[in-house]
Amino acid sequence: MKIHEYQAKEIFRGAGIPVPDGVVANSPEEAAEAVRRVKGPPWVVKAQVHAGGRGQGGGVKVVRSPEEAGAAAEKILGAPLVTRQTGPQGVRVNQVLVEGGVDIDRELYLGMVIDRATASPTMIFSPSGGMDIEVVASEAPEHIFEEAVDPATGWMPFQGRNLAYALDPLPEPAALKGLMQVMQKVYEIFLAHDCSLVEINPLVITRDGKVVALDAKLTIDDNALFRQKTMLELDDPREKDPLELIAEKHHLNYIRLDGNVGAMVNGAGLAMATMDVIKMAGAEPANFLDVGGGATEEMITRGFEIILSDDRVKAILINIFGGILRCDVLARGVVAAARKTSIGVPLIVRLEGTNVEEGRAILRASDLKFLVAHNLAEAAELVSRNLS
Repeated sequence: MKIHEYQAKEIFRGAGIPVPDGVVANSPEEAAEAVRRVKGPPWVVKAQVHAGGRGQGGGVKVVRSPEEAGAAAEKILGAPLVTRQTGPQGVRVNQVLVEGGVDIDRELYLGMVIDRATASPTMIFSPSGGMDIEVVASEAPEHIFEEAVDPATGWMPFQGRNLAYALDPLPEPAALKGLMQVMQKVYEIFLAHDCSLVEINPLVITRDGKVVALDAKLTIDDNALFRQKTMLELDDPREKDPLELIAEKHHLNYIRLDGNVGAMVNGAGLAMATMDVIKMAGAEPANFLDVGGGATEEMITRGFEIILSDDRVKAILINIFGGILRCDVLARGVVAAARKTSIGVPLIVRLEGTNVEEGRAILRASDLKFLVAHNLAEAAELVSRNLS
């Protein structure tokens, strides 16, 4: 689960990480009023959406008066913001954060993620702050420094020194101390809130030697939300795709993608393989819909309805390996959903595993028109043939 920048900064502030003073505004009038409550000029008006690259998309504006703040907010609020992370359709901006300007001397990057190779939290630090870290890693990997954390000992002071002393030129002692304190706090936040990502980009050193988090990104592991009740209160449904909200209500894992082939699978690994099959066929997946291993007929029905309600879908591929989820349960769910909503696109089905013959019999006995694939290669061929 992602939260907004201003929410993440409240957590930073509570943990002792310095952040600029700021006020959230929901209208141009509130933005103009906000600058009277925050030290400036200049001030910065920042779109609050769950996506990076806001500055490049026009979602961050520097202003020098209440009138300019109101005008900037009017331009940003209610309009779709398109960034590299939003896709071409963009996302609607519902609120902005008005912050006081900071006199920047250096911009750095600091983040913490789970490194799957070491299966441990890993801090990433770079002197190339304010840029996409993926671009830095690709074009200048020598500017990426990492420290993996042993869960048995936690973050150790020497690890902070390893990262901070990699800077060239070396900051003043007070700034070095501030950097290492922020690293310690980031690790503590990462652990305390079950995060999958904590990121500050840029983390700046001001001209008077202070270390300040100018941005804040924080993502909580969905699997740990059951014990993060206070974080759940920060969830903003406006940032989610309507179909994702419906799927979430029915305990389905649905992620909207940009393609034209709807896919229903059980298991994340099979979902990845199925998306590869769709791309091999020269098409693009329209979604990632994983009904999971223990889906019920009701969940299958809801999942299929979600796919059918997407106008972009030109073909549907059902790829199920029956285990705990039996093929006959899948088939009954698909038939139930099809009876509520007509299917106007090719339906390709590949079933294997538990009760596969019963599942195929249910589909054959229905009035559905569908194509049977006996393996992934045949599924790819059928997708390609029916989209050409």
